[in-house]
Amino acid sequence: MKSIRTRRFLGLAAATLAGLFLAACGKQEPPPAPAPVASAPAPAKVYTVGTDAAYAPFESQNEKGEIVGFDIEVVQAIASKGGFEVKFVNTPWEGIFNALAQGDRDLLVSAITITEERRQTMDFSDPYFDAAQLIAVRADSQVAKFADLKPLKVGVQTGTTGDEAVTKLLGKTSTNIKRFESTPLALKELESGGVDAVVADNGVVTHYVANNPGGKFKTVSDPEFVPEQYGIAVKKGNAELLAKINDGLKAIKADGTYDRIYAQYFGTPPAAAAPASAASR
Repeated sequence: MKSIRTRRFLGLAAATLAGLFLAACGKQEPPPAPAPVASAPAPAKVYTVGTDAAYAPFESQNEKGEIVGFDIEVVQAIASKGGFEVKFVNTPWEGIFNALAQGDRDLLVSAITITEERRQTMDFSDPYFDAAQLIAVRADSQVAKFADLKPLKVGVQTGTTGDEAVTKLLGKTSTNIKRFESTPLALKELESGGVDAVVADNGVVTHYVANNPGGKFKTVSDPEFVPEQYGIAVKKGNAELLAKINDGLKAIKADGTYDRIYAQYFGTPPAAAAPASAASR
């Protein structure tokens, strides 16, 4: 009897041990905790840029309707350095400053001359382009200096520094000042004989004359024209955006990007550029 009980006990013990062994073997380690998911980078801020795209070579529209030009490439390069994006919107010159003031545009780049009067209602970046005015007349004109325009009909683009200069020369009430929506329209009027001269940004005038040889124009410079500078405009008090623009502008000037863009449009680096290759409005 003792032998039977012993065998039964040993059998039960063996079964128990086997069960424990199998249970131990079947036990699974808990799965590793999932790695934390990296948060996606915040999308870049997109700023709306107002520009009057009728001012080649600074801003114009190509055959596809895309806004292109020197100013456009400069701002795109600044945005790339500053880590933000830009969207250009064609904005007529007559309403461009109002669009900025109302918040419809975040910044403006449109060959805008920095003036003390404009500083009262908007803030400007560091200058990015040196500028001056230039007179366009027909090839047979006797005009040799700015003062020679006093008895003549003169075309200007409304609200530009050319408009201001001619108004000072001819007087606020002069009927000889003919104002146009764009400088190319004023130059077309010169070609047809509707005006005797046009005063405008010399980069734009030079570009137009070079690309319209049939117009038989010549240009006249005058030391009386005060040197000017272009700036990128932002709403008054927008210090954050202004700092981004100035930092980006410094960066593209430091690494040669600005010089490359300048040479692409004006044929020579800015340091070696002659005064007649600049412009303003």
